[in-house]
Amino acid sequence: MLNIEIKARTHQPDHIKSILENLGADYQGIDHQIDTYFIVPDGRLKLRQGNIENSLIFYQRPNQAGPKASNFLLYHPEQENSDQLKNLLTTALGQKVVVDKYRAIYFFEHVKFHVDQVMGLGDFMEIEVMDKEETGDIAILEKQCQKYMDLFGIKETDLIDGSYSDLLKK
Repeated sequence: MLNIEIKARTHQPDHIKSILENLGADYQGIDHQIDTYFIVPDGRLKLRQGNIENSLIFYQRPNQAGPKASNFLLYHPEQENSDQLKNLLTTALGQKVVVDKYRAIYFFEHVKFHVDQVMGLGDFMEIEVMDKEETGDIAILEKQCQKYMDLFGIKETDLIDGSYSDLLKK
């Protein structure tokens, strides 16, 4: 699956949530997520364990600060089996880093928004414009992402080029 996404620091998480609520975005709740990243030769492989989202996610995307294409594969293990899967992957591949965060999740049209508080890092927001129709038209997806960046007042200096795992490893 393809999406265009950005990750940015924010000093106004409540303001962003207010904008999303005023848009009429569908609020899914706060998810306490533990993301365990595993050592793989290419891309990133993480097991997300949360009270809303539970997924094994493999993704490849460039480390760049602006809107970037991300190709990913998802597997949704049963929540009660996720610790067993984590042990299996840790034994087979080794752990790279663990990210502990609280994530407010919103959906509006075909866009997913996250307002995150990441332990040891601070407050962030993510915009993920999903290619639901599978058009593969990156330019249209990037334009939609930029529209929301402008709406939230995200500046170039706020953008993060990697993942939370990269920031924690620094």
